[in-house]
Amino acid sequence: METCCERLTAYLTEQHAYFEVQEHRQVYTMQEVAAVLHEKGEHVAKVFIASVDDKPIMLVLPAPGHVDLERVRQLLKATTARRAREFEFAQLFADCDVGAMPPFGNLYQVPVILDRSLADEASIVFQAGTHHTTIKLAMSDYERLVSPLMGDFVTHHEHEHHEHEPVIV
Repeated sequence: METCCERLTAYLTEQHAYFEVQEHRQVYTMQEVAAVLHEKGEHVAKVFIASVDDKPIMLVLPAPGHVDLERVRQLLKATTARRAREFEFAQLFADCDVGAMPPFGNLYQVPVILDRSLADEASIVFQAGTHHTTIKLAMSDYERLVSPLMGDFVTHHEHEHHEHEPVIV
């Protein structure tokens, strides 16, 4: 079976997207990825799998951010939203190391929601199926290939006092 990274690079090449593959020492959090690559955490994307009305949803947000599941529930007009447990989604991403899924839910038949704060970045960096490989891609190519729903679901840091209602465009 081809690896997630092979599958992803073939897909990006076939879709005429310019990207950079970066190998680095094994790290497990996207904040560590940002540090090892000397990238700002704001444009390093992390993937969070939620279970919304018992269906998997891929949430893509900046590495320093945290998911507000209540906002996700409201955004999708759902009854329930919770963090998915590993055993619930590991099989969906069988070609990826656990916790290293790329933000391409479309390749796995999983809907994707992109946090609006990440959409403003010129490019994003994300894990490519392992804890030692990342891909850097222009945000315009990411949005063209994934067509994610856009929303505001990241909890803001304490010093910010913005009240945002979830918005779907």
